[in-house]
Amino acid sequence: MTAVGGVSLTVERGEFAALVGPSGSGKTTLLNLIGGLDDPDEGHIALAGMNLTSMSSADMSDFRRDNIGFIFQSYNLIPVLSAAENIEYIMLLQGLAARDRRKRVDEMLKMVGLDGLGHRRPAELSGGQQQRVAVARAMASSPDIILGFFRTSIFRPLKLF
Repeated sequence: MTAVGGVSLTVERGEFAALVGPSGSGKTTLLNLIGGLDDPDEGHIALAGMNLTSMSSADMSDFRRDNIGFIFQSYNLIPVLSAAENIEYIMLLQGLAARDRRKRVDEMLKMVGLDGLGHRRPAELSGGQQQRVAVARAMASSPDIILGFFRTSIFRPLKLF
């Protein structure tokens, strides 16, 4: 059985695109393929000028870290880390200096309306606040692309600017 077939999609820098369709239509599978979380059985995926399908696992991991922001449906926040530490984590992996990381975390918390709540752990935040932390984390490293996995029943657009 084919989960996704015959798809050709081009999204230019700065564009916003949404995949919509009924449950089971392949939306999440397509996003997993675009994000390099799954490998296609055939065809290729190009992102930011790179052919993802020809990359080794290690190179794909580095590419995801440096170029793709993910906002998962269940947020995937690390429960033992504060909101600020969850946002900072990707930048730590990228080797950014501590001062630069803290500055960017503060900017991100302010942008998503969580200024002053960076010390709280995910369990101490509402679902909407957790979603905002996930958005801030995805944006913190200024990735080339942000992939968001949302259930339409809970998605409420977040005014960022």
